[in-house]
Amino acid sequence: MYNEWLTQFQWSRMLVGLLVGFLVGLTGVGGGVLLAPILVFLGIQPSVAVGTDMVYGTLTKSIATVRNVAQRRLDWSWTLALATGSVPAGVAGSFCVHWLRLNHADAEGVILRALGAVLAFAAVVSLLSELVLKRYDLATLLDWTPTNWANRGKVAVAGAAIGFVVGLTSVGSGSLFALLLLFTSRLSAQKLVGTDIAHATLLVAAASVAHLDIGTVDLQLAANLLCGSIPGVLAGTALMPRVPSRPLKLLICALVLAAGVKMLAR
Repeated sequence: MYNEWLTQFQWSRMLVGLLVGFLVGLTGVGGGVLLAPILVFLGIQPSVAVGTDMVYGTLTKSIATVRNVAQRRLDWSWTLALATGSVPAGVAGSFCVHWLRLNHADAEGVILRALGAVLAFAAVVSLLSELVLKRYDLATLLDWTPTNWANRGKVAVAGAAIGFVVGLTSVGSGSLFALLLLFTSRLSAQKLVGTDIAHATLLVAAASVAHLDIGTVDLQLAANLLCGSIPGVLAGTALMPRVPSRPLKLLICALVLAAGVKMLAR
């Protein structure tokens, strides 16, 4: 029985998890934009890559959320206002994958192109944020602080739009919501990051349950990836203060953009 359990673990998949975890810890780039395209290019069906990425993201983000809650690095009013729209929309996006698989002859192709489009968009957003937007105090442009029903409605609608995309592709729970918070909140840098991660945990957890229900999660693959990613994140986080991560972050964004364009061309 021990040998059967041991054979379920594959070093190649654990190394992928190690690499993704290390880069996430070193640069802060979201795991979704890294893992989903890698899985697709390794031959995993796009729908399964999306669902497995969701489960992987739920577990890794939960660890970070517990830490942020303990250190009071998040704003619960923003977290819950975003989740009001994003969680049901994320579940709807996940079941859209199921609907495509049942009703569309080229469902995997559609999911692949949707994934490519969102990857390309997320990469462009990340590049703009890193190169241009961080120089300005963008919080002065809009103030959607959810202290009244009007602002809560705006936040929920924006959350629903992005949440549906996340449920469909697994990409954007970090980068796209971080940009939304950057434009519409007056949160400090630490609270913005903590709020983004806590909300992403709620969103991908709900979407993961939906993907488990429709059968688009490879639990063995997720376990292999997590075995590698946990030490990878720890190593990357430890090295982050000593390594200039910005050039590597820009390179990763460029590679993700190239991957997204390649998926769109398939």
